[in-house]
Amino acid sequence: MKRACASCHGCMSGMTRRNLLASAAAPAALKGVTLVADPAPVSRERKALVVQPVLIYQIYKRREQTSWRPWGGLFTETEVNEEKQRIGRELSAMAKTAGFPVEILPLKTVTSLAEAKTQGQGQHDVLLMYPATGSSQWLDTLAAGQNWTVVFVRHRSGPVYEYYEIISPRFLRKTVDEWGEAKISTADVVVDSMDEVAVRMRALSAVKNTMGRKVVCIGGAAGWGRGGRQAPERAKEIWKLELPEVTYPDLKAKLIKAKSEAALNRAAKLQAADYLKQKDVKLETTREAVENAFVLRDVFRNIMAEHGTDSITVNHCMGAIMPISETTACMTLSLLNDEGALAFCESDFAVIPSGILLNAISGIPVFLNDPTYPHDQIITLAHCTAPRKMDGKHMEPVRILTHFESDYGAAPKVAMKIGQKLTNIIPDFNGKRWVGFTGALEGNPFLPICRSQIDVAYKCATEKMAEEMRGFHWMTGYGEWSRELAYALRKAGIEWVNLDKS
Repeated sequence: MKRACASCHGCMSGMTRRNLLASAAAPAALKGVTLVADPAPVSRERKALVVQPVLIYQIYKRREQTSWRPWGGLFTETEVNEEKQRIGRELSAMAKTAGFPVEILPLKTVTSLAEAKTQGQGQHDVLLMYPATGSSQWLDTLAAGQNWTVVFVRHRSGPVYEYYEIISPRFLRKTVDEWGEAKISTADVVVDSMDEVAVRMRALSAVKNTMGRKVVCIGGAAGWGRGGRQAPERAKEIWKLELPEVTYPDLKAKLIKAKSEAALNRAAKLQAADYLKQKDVKLETTREAVENAFVLRDVFRNIMAEHGTDSITVNHCMGAIMPISETTACMTLSLLNDEGALAFCESDFAVIPSGILLNAISGIPVFLNDPTYPHDQIITLAHCTAPRKMDGKHMEPVRILTHFESDYGAAPKVAMKIGQKLTNIIPDFNGKRWVGFTGALEGNPFLPICRSQIDVAYKCATEKMAEEMRGFHWMTGYGEWSRELAYALRKAGIEWVNLDKS
């Protein structure tokens, strides 16, 4: 009898188990296979967000018996110079504490339409406008052609800006009720708060580091269930992802080569032994399964290096990889995530973009998981590939067990931090509407399900949570990142529904 698709597995595959095993067992030439014994850990470099700040102002001269100056507090060159220094100090402080790579270019100024036509040009990602005074036409000209624009106006943080009054009616709405800016919304306007500027810059940095990402797909790109059939194409369309495939015959050739490399195998065994000696690590499967997971990790490292990326996913991980690697991919993916790579099971591109984005926002590992059914404001999330270094610094305690469904190989049961705030993303199949919420980790149960299990408490009504379930897989990470997600997804054209506000 064919097993019903009750979880995360059967619907991903267009192949039978017999076909998968036949494919895995097929002979493959070793010609052209290159491996490095004990390759270096994955080096992850996030591209810096380049920001061009521009101060817009005009010096007005007194004229008798008429209105000669607009609202605002910049009317002398001395006041302008003080404002330039203030902007410099604030941006420097933000860059030092941002937690993401950002390059702040030297401040430019615009005092005329001619300058507005030139000062917005250059190699930058974001134009950060400071419209103190001046013609709205200058702002229109600056913003034209920009990919991303953020507008900062002062109320109490310094000399009040004229555009604290008129940013909406003059610039955003062009003196009518209808919206006049195609690429700029109310979310792009910040009053006083550099923390809010940092939120937007962090989100834009994440979008920059998600767009065009290359993800190596062992066994090809896929999506869960009928709804996920178009997920790889949607991921390419929305996020411009590159999805090169490494076939299972190719992987088999690389693993055969790896197992013939004495130095690589010796290093893998030593590293497995060191890992198992760590504090808070308990072995409850075979030592050989763990050693083979380290060999597979080295093969995956080499594959990512060959493709010039730090991101990988495994399709058909419920069966096809096991006879080839003589272990499961679970622990291997966990190890890679702890090293700074992005390593996902199941090759489900309905959810993988959310993991890339959340990782780019937070800078720490993320956990792809299977949700259960919400009840009593609790939901259980589980999978066999959880990272241990969920906060990016500290290793959580772990039991190394078999993968649950196969009762084979090596899979981590990570004991995540009780009370930890978690951001949870529920992506839809179509890449149009993502739902999310901030939860609190209430427990690490040990049910007969995927090994890493967490009970997550949520604030909204359970009926609302159940109604808003989309897609299948979820993405979870430590911390609270809903503001960044909301802003980033606007730029990708995806709706964000925050259940914390429901």
